[in-house]
Amino acid sequence: MFIRALIVLLLVLNLGVAAWWHWSTPAAPQATGTVPPGVGQLQLLRERDEAVVATPATAARAPSATGPGSPAVTTTEPTGGGDATTVAAPQGIGDAGSPELPTGASRCYRFGPFDSEDALVAAQATLKPLTQALLVQRPPLRPGRGWRVYLPPLASAEEATAIAGRVSAAGFRDYFIVREGAEANSVALGRFGSETAARRHADALNAAGFAARAEPLGAGAGAAWVDVRAAAGFDAEAVRIQVRAARAQPADCATLRWGVGVPLG
Repeated sequence: MFIRALIVLLLVLNLGVAAWWHWSTPAAPQATGTVPPGVGQLQLLRERDEAVVATPATAARAPSATGPGSPAVTTTEPTGGGDATTVAAPQGIGDAGSPELPTGASRCYRFGPFDSEDALVAAQATLKPLTQALLVQRPPLRPGRGWRVYLPPLASAEEATAIAGRVSAAGFRDYFIVREGAEANSVALGRFGSETAARRHADALNAAGFAARAEPLGAGAGAAWVDVRAAAGFDAEAVRIQVRAARAQPADCATLRWGVGVPLG
């Protein structure tokens, strides 16, 4: 008897819960907090569908606020019993693309290489009034590859031949007359692996009456480059020809340290 009463009680409770669940009105969702402007809210699909059903048909004719980059909506009232026509006129097409450099943005270029100091100085003098900033970059000094002893270039090949004969007559057999190039009409008097040996040989030649010189081979700075920052209308190719540079290549302005010469590795 007790078990039957318990079963009936459970059935009544289940029926009551089912009836409450079926006929009860769902509570309105509570706001979770203030949402910052421009940030969208999450919405359940059921809530969206209910909002669409509850919206009257006349809401389609209500003017909508348009902001920067949003399409402008033009609404035409119905005439003659016809339906309202809504035409969307998109604005700002292409504005979402990648930003372009402003018209007046600076550009940077590198001119060179300049093998001689005279060519470098002349290029600087030409580039300075045409650019906004200028930077000379020099490679580190090259180590020497030995030493040489020589007589500086003479006025003519005949003089070089005559002095070479005098060197031979003085007992110095190691000599060579340079016929071409920047040191034409000079007399090479030997190469040495150390500075001490080269200077000893030069001293012996000087003692014999010859103005011999000793200097390292291959030492000195390499070719220099000139980095410039210029306005947008700067014609790099025309300027390259003007300064007699072999190349004019674009450079990254952000990596250049203006006012500080950065050695080239």
